[in-house]
Formats: sequence, structure tokens, C-alpha cells
Amino acid sequence: MRTQDFTYELPEAAIAQAPVEPRDAARLLVATGLADHRFRELPALLDPGDLVVVNRTRVRAGRLRGRKPDTGGAVEVLLLDVDATGAWEALVRPARRLRAGAVVEFPGASATLEDDPDHGVTRLRFDLDPGALDDLLASAGEVPLPPYFHGALADPERYQTMFAKSLGSAAAPTAGLHFTPQVVAGLGERGVALTEVELRVGVDTFRPIASSTLDEHQMHSERYTVPAAAAEEIAAARRRGGRIVAVGTTVTRALEAAALPDGTVAARSGATDLFIRPGYRFRVVDRLVTNFHVPGSTLVVLVAAFMGPGWRRLYETALARRYRFLSFGDATLLDRAP
Repeated sequence: MRTQDFTYELPEAAIAQAPVEPRDAARLLVATGLADHRFRELPALLDPGDLVVVNRTRVRAGRLRGRKPDTGGAVEVLLLDVDATGAWEALVRPARRLRAGAVVEFPGASATLEDDPDHGVTRLRFDLDPGALDDLLASAGEVPLPPYFHGALADPERYQTMFAKSLGSAAAPTAGLHFTPQVVAGLGERGVALTEVELRVGVDTFRPIASSTLDEHQMHSERYTVPAAAAEEIAAARRRGGRIVAVGTTVTRALEAAALPDGTVAARSGATDLFIRPGYRFRVVDRLVTNFHVPGSTLVVLVAAFMGPGWRRLYETALARRYRFLSFGDATLLDRAP
């Protein structure tokens, strides 16, 4: 499959540059029937017995601004994940001017690149113990807003979902940004259950597919956790005939990564590089709440795999009706294709 088959024309004016307030006032386009709603109406669009699954991850203030000691050139670092040795996977720029062994200095600390950057991704090792690095992030780290967002947030918490608990993501699971306590209460009143999983959002959120075909794309690995309580909730929903409603592509990947051949979900933690594309057989997720995504990204490919070729008409309709796109934009509710 060609990457260009998953691109579309996204006008700059369609990219949301400010979040909607209140959060649940965002628009919601229901793919079946292409009906317009507000996100606060989500409970009424689901059925009693359904189960909504959200991502509880929290965005780390992992963007650091440093300098090269030899030239004074500015370097921006986005920390993605730390391995067992204490080295950090990181997105760096300008990557073309950095090589293995280069040193980047920050206020009161420095880090050394252990690898040449590959599409901007490298490994960094800090001259600090973990506690001191936490202090550096607390004092100098920034919450990394998406590169296409040129606005400003008066409150950084606006880029966290109401479910955010477990620190470790490089970006927010944006479909969850629309939820409010009122929406959650409405789900309960409707007889719709809610449970939480975790997937730590990584670098694939930030970049489109660089290869000309999907087969050539190497999916970035991300950590996920499906707690025992979530696995039990999913099994209970199946027994009562309810549908599994994933809030976001991150939840979808976590649930499908933890799925067993019979469609049940195991309680597990691990890492997944699952690349969901057309032809993938979904075993868990029945409905998907998600935002409108960057052209040519793995997220658009996942949407196409989930709902079929109708994804293009959905996106064309959203653009024609002036829906707001990307992280602070509006949402859509999809049904899985047969």
C-alpha cells in the first residue's frame, strides 16, 4: 500500500490553534450517517452496556532547550522514554548538525548523544542521577505542544486529559481532551461503563510516514499497560452484549496489542510496535472516538483500517463543514467496518 493513498489536502486554516471551552463543546461528527453533534452528546450516542476505554497517561514536561558547548548553537531535545541503562530515547533538532558523541548543555547539566540521529531520534545519556534529572525537568522542562500548534496555552493543564495520572507520554492522547466530569457522569446515567488503560505516546505522533509504502515504515515502540480491572471490565461488557468504545488511537493500539486470538483481552504490560493498517482484523475495539489526524500519518492509516475507504469522505465532509483538525480540534465517532 502506498503512503500517498492516505494523504489529503489539509488547509492551514483548518488546524485548531486554540482549544474549545468548555472542553465538551467540541464538535463530534458521527461517521455513520455523517451527523453533526457536540461532544457533550456522546453518552446519548452510545448504548447501555457499552464500555468506554480511556488512556490514563500524563504528558511529561520533557522538552528541554540546550546549547552545543563548542559553537553555542541551540539544540532542542524532546525526551521520549528511558531504557534499563538510564539512557533516554529522544527527538533532537537540528538533527543534521548532531552526531554520536556530541554534548548538549542545559542549565546545571549536560547530555551526550550515544547514537547518530535517525530521522531525528537518538539516545541521550545525562550526567545526572534520576532524581536530579527530575529536578531539571521540573525547573527547565516544558510540556511539548505539537509542532503545528502555534497558539499559546494560559494553563499547561489544558494539554492534559481529565484522566491523566501516569507520567510518561511525549504527547497527549488528544481524543480524551474533550471529556469533562459532566460527560463522564452522563455515561454513568446512560448505563455506559468506563475503564482506563495506558499507552505512553511516542515519536510516531510527531511525524508522518517517511517511506513511499507502508511496508517500509518501521513503527516506533511504545509502552502500554492493560490493568486487570480493565481486562475484567472488557470481559463483562462482552458478556452483556456491550460494545468496546476506544477513546483514541492509543487505546486502540493498547487493546489490540493485549488481545488474545479469541478476542478476549489479557491483563499485561509491555511494549508494542503494532502498525494497524488496512487488512488488519480488529479483535477488541467496536467503536472509536478520535480526532482528525495529520495527512499521511500512521493514525490516518489506522482510521482507514478501522472504518474502510469511507474515511476519505468523512474527512472531506469534516473539512467542508469547517470542523477543526488535529490535537485541539474536533472529534469523530467511528464504527468498525465489517
